[in-house]
Amino acid sequence: MNSMAKHRLLRSLVVKWGLLLLLACLTGYLAILMYLHGEYLFALLAVLIIGVGIFVFASSKTYAWRYVYPGLAGMGLFILFPLIYTIAIGFTNYSSEHQLTQNRAQNVLLSRQVVSATRYPFQLYPQQQQWRLALGPVDSKLWLSEPFALEHPPTTLTMQPVDALPSQKAASLRVVIQHRDWLGKVQLKLDHQTLTMSSLRAFSAMMPLYRLGRDGAELINQQTGIHYRPNMETGNYQAFSSEGHWGKERLTPGFTVNTGWYNFARIITDPGIRGPFIGIFFWTVIFASLTVVFTVAIGMVLACLVQWEALRGKAIYRVLLILPYAVPAFISILIFKGLFNQSFGEINLLLSHIFGIRPEWFNNPFLAKVMVLIVNTWLGYPYMMILCMGLLKAIPEDLYEASAMDGATVVQNFFRITLPLLLKPLTPLMIASFAFNFNNFVLIQLLTNGGPDRLGTTTPAGYTDLLVSYTYRIAFEGSGGQDFGLAAAISTVIFLLVGALAVINLKASRIQFDN
Repeated sequence: MNSMAKHRLLRSLVVKWGLLLLLACLTGYLAILMYLHGEYLFALLAVLIIGVGIFVFASSKTYAWRYVYPGLAGMGLFILFPLIYTIAIGFTNYSSEHQLTQNRAQNVLLSRQVVSATRYPFQLYPQQQQWRLALGPVDSKLWLSEPFALEHPPTTLTMQPVDALPSQKAASLRVVIQHRDWLGKVQLKLDHQTLTMSSLRAFSAMMPLYRLGRDGAELINQQTGIHYRPNMETGNYQAFSSEGHWGKERLTPGFTVNTGWYNFARIITDPGIRGPFIGIFFWTVIFASLTVVFTVAIGMVLACLVQWEALRGKAIYRVLLILPYAVPAFISILIFKGLFNQSFGEINLLLSHIFGIRPEWFNNPFLAKVMVLIVNTWLGYPYMMILCMGLLKAIPEDLYEASAMDGATVVQNFFRITLPLLLKPLTPLMIASFAFNFNNFVLIQLLTNGGPDRLGTTTPAGYTDLLVSYTYRIAFEGSGGQDFGLAAAISTVIFLLVGALAVINLKASRIQFDN
């Protein structure tokens, strides 16, 4: 090896180890930041993924893993970790009111301040080109600040006790209102306490609403004297009596605690959750199944028609039938939402003129489900039609010629030749379509938002909600707060149900292919 080659090798090693060292330092810095903010799991994940990556790319023994590790790391980061994290949240009370750790919730409560009952009247007195702020009288005491210029007002003023107020006439209320922004920000230092503006004519001291008890875990309300202790079952600081009983009052924000199987038990034991969950589950399965049936049936029939040799203008028909697939789905959904409008929609106007009826598409549970199926069939049939058009080309013409010699009709050809030969290659795609429509969140969210709503439920639920939209509404639209723990538990159940259905479908398709 000549000197130039050695020099290049040395330079590449320096660059390689320099980049790895820089990445290690950056990872350590980010991990420390996440740890200080209480994100221990994310800090551990960052150290684990980057640490293993540095080892893989630094060691010569793991050379082959350099091509595999990025994919494995991406799978772990974007698939396994969200799944495990969601399942873990299902075992907690994590919600909009319980997002913090106990220490952070305690610090938030201790930072709350209230205005003391003692009010200090104030006046502004001109002094040549400057002003002075006076407080009092309070208990026959008066205070006066040093002169200052209102053009460049200070942020803090130290008040000194005086025997009498200045002889000049005090500024009017109009002047006080003109300088209200500054007066609202200035802090007055008075006898080891800080005063802030509480009204247009008075300053008051700000005091912490809560203080720590002797044990460091108890909070005491300095206005009412009520004692609050952390309730590790509910995740809130809760009123605690001297007799050792919990009161009804709970402080927010709360903190995250482990609740065990509580969220999963609620799905079964709470009638306001169990009823909607079971109904929505069966509707989700029916919706996904009927969508597959309708789209495949319509797509297959239309594919056979546009492939008919005797049909003229087949190219025009193909373009027109594929157009729904070319238009973005959200645009079509919003257009259908207007078409089905009860008062002004073209569909109801047409039905009213012909049959004299105006169906309540968005208020009647059955009609709402029919509308959802109609719109989803419109969106899904072009894809199935395109697939069937390609598969029809693979069917040998000899089969149709032989059936024609036997005197078979067009309908017999379809059910005896076309349909069986198309179903086998379409089966995996039908399973994929079922899985997609099982979680078709966009359609429900844009068209009905799950409505019409079910009555008497613990959580928000609608008759057209799918499991995925039902979970979303629990997580983000709950009237009692965003219940992420319950939503995560339901997501875990959905994962298990979809996994079971996928296994059943795969076994069924394997049996079909074996036959």
